[in-house]
Amino acid sequence: MMHEMSDSRDDMMETEINNHAIVVTNDVAHNNKDRQKIFGADNADPSDAGICGSLMTGLSWFLVGITLPFSLFVCFKVVQEYERAVIFRLGRLVSGGAKGPGIFFILPCMDSYVCVDLRTRTYDVPPQEVLTKDSVTVSVDAVVYYRVSNATISVANVANAHHSTKLLAQTTLRNVMGTRPLHEILSEREAISNTMQ
Repeated sequence: MMHEMSDSRDDMMETEINNHAIVVTNDVAHNNKDRQKIFGADNADPSDAGICGSLMTGLSWFLVGITLPFSLFVCFKVVQEYERAVIFRLGRLVSGGAKGPGIFFILPCMDSYVCVDLRTRTYDVPPQEVLTKDSVTVSVDAVVYYRVSNATISVANVANAHHSTKLLAQTTLRNVMGTRPLHEILSEREAISNTMQ
């Protein structure tokens, strides 16, 4: 999966490792202005939703107006300081990026949203059986610290960002440990950390 992402050149995945921390961020090449930063956000303007989308938007606003005192409980949502809400209107990203922290407005029956937690998460990599360069089998485990840096990209471009990060950490650990002999694994932890960086 990592090879497919690098071959398509739509996304560049940068992994930063500081001693015992892995932070994964998804960025797009900034030198090509024709490429869109987020899939599906190329025409996220509500004005070009089409006739059906305009009718549904008008109907939704009409229902909000009729049930005004009660609709306020449904239309206003709150996200915490450490969260961001990615809003989809009729399946398309709403322009302006992720909303929050604080109060934001959604239209009932048209908008759906996904709350993304921006706090640092930890993940214990289960013990991996690795065959070292000098053909010795060792069991290696690790702890991964990561956080989401862009909520919109983590929702729109990756099906499950947290699971993908876990698999990337396991694969990176196995690949790096498989290229080292046993005495380097035991004695050169800082060099291994710099190699993974």
